[in-house]
Amino acid sequence: MNELLRGVDTLWVLIAAFLVFFMQAGFGMVEAGFIRAKNACNILTKNFLDFCMASVGYFVFGYAIMFGAGSAFMGLTGWFLSGAVSGASVPLSAFWLFQAAFCGAAATIVAGGMAERMKFPAYLAYSFVISAFIYPIVGHWVWGGGWLAGLGFADFAGSTVVHVLGGFAALVGTMMLGPRIGKYCPDGRANAIAGHSIPLASLGVFILWFGWFGFNPGSTLSVGNGDLIARVAINTNLAAALGGIFAMLAVWKFFGKPDLSMAMNGALAGLVAITAPCAFVEPWAAIIIGAIAGLLVVLAVVAIDKLQIDDPVGAFPVHGVNGVWGTLAIGLFGQKALGLSFDGLFYGGGLTQLGIQLLGVGSAVLFVAVSMWIVFKLIDVFIGLRVTREEELRGLDIGEHGLEAYSGFQIFTTQ
Repeated sequence: MNELLRGVDTLWVLIAAFLVFFMQAGFGMVEAGFIRAKNACNILTKNFLDFCMASVGYFVFGYAIMFGAGSAFMGLTGWFLSGAVSGASVPLSAFWLFQAAFCGAAATIVAGGMAERMKFPAYLAYSFVISAFIYPIVGHWVWGGGWLAGLGFADFAGSTVVHVLGGFAALVGTMMLGPRIGKYCPDGRANAIAGHSIPLASLGVFILWFGWFGFNPGSTLSVGNGDLIARVAINTNLAAALGGIFAMLAVWKFFGKPDLSMAMNGALAGLVAITAPCAFVEPWAAIIIGAIAGLLVVLAVVAIDKLQIDDPVGAFPVHGVNGVWGTLAIGLFGQKALGLSFDGLFYGGGLTQLGIQLLGVGSAVLFVAVSMWIVFKLIDVFIGLRVTREEELRGLDIGEHGLEAYSGFQIFTTQ
């Protein structure tokens, strides 16, 4: 019987891993749709290759740093999975694949924020380093028995470990790259640079929403607790739905039109925000968390535009801002009865859990900001971060890859 249950758990974890892997296609479609046609092949190549780089980096170094024995800061055993042990009741190979898919998701977030002007070799170097070293260190703190785990910090499926890490890495890289040519006027006004395919982006959002049912419910790592899996699934869906609705309402109120692209980012923001608290809150709380996420993503997009931070797909507003919000929401809505160390503020637990959450997410932001600034600076020195002005104007598809996403197609306009 035990072997049968272990086999069922293994199948569950592998199916979840496959769903999370499929999210790479979702990220690719969203990012390609939200940028110009002349750079679509480039962004898709980055999405494709960053999972390849993440798989190698996480196999050689990452898993050992994240789950190996060592210190409260990082693991030091299990290189190349040699002598490594599984962090769950399933075989090591299944657990590794699930965790590697998460690692790839964190890495690919950055592609959207730095889209349309980052050199391809620089991106390959970045994706290996973040997957092999940066992501696993934060993961060790939270999921590998590190210092944050010891304090009672909670992040069920990765609002901090995956999304804060990816979102703030994107922010640092975007600020170092500078805005795209023509994005901002001399007086500071932002010019809209429209994406070339809203249908493609819409498909990507639906794929991501679908994949999130592997991301969050799959993080149970076992089918033994059906109530937990179901609660995580319904919370995930409700937060996404409310994020989409409230982002749409906000942009409609502020700008006069119910913009689809902002509604889609609102749904993604809701998914990001519920990723940490999905196991620890009730559905009514997931509704509030998702609704606030939808408002936050709109406000964050407006704010970074005013600061002339050019984030073509909204990587930081979606993942960075709402990763922080979702992590902190545990300290407000979370319940000790659902697995936390302390009740949240609204359940009479005071500020204890909220304070732990704030310390954890603040530490992750600081570590990611400093480490990724160093990584990007070194890449800039040895490889160079940004393409030439001529290549940016012509498009990275031709300059970097010698390909066109839509070769042979022409659009004619008449007066």
